[in-house]
Amino acid sequence: MDDCIFCKIVKGDISTKFEWDNDGIVAFDDIEPIAPVHILIIPKKHIESLKKVKKEDTELLGNIQRIASELAEKKGIKNAFRVLTASGKEAGQSVFHLHYHLIGGWKDKAPEMWTGKNSKADK
Repeated sequence: MDDCIFCKIVKGDISTKFEWDNDGIVAFDDIEPIAPVHILIIPKKHIESLKKVKKEDTELLGNIQRIASELAEKKGIKNAFRVLTASGKEAGQSVFHLHYHLIGGWKDKAPEMWTGKNSKADK
């Protein structure tokens, strides 16, 4: 995709320091971190979102999970980290190239994920 910022990073058109570059996957620091450690993990292959994944992408997705764990250990957050993705605009996806956020490094405890506030599931 010519206009995809992550494809441009993969091709080297936008310079970045990779934390990982192997297995058809790259990882790099998020430019707007929400945690002390915030790394984006993306497939080199352009896949718009999780809803566009095909059966042949199964191994790739498994590798992303493994790499997230390896990066968490490398970054010293192996005991408390999250791996998050959003699929679709309504879910908060803003870059339409499948990507995962590896976040962690909180001093005491991770922020609450769900507090029940604004939850329609409770109504």
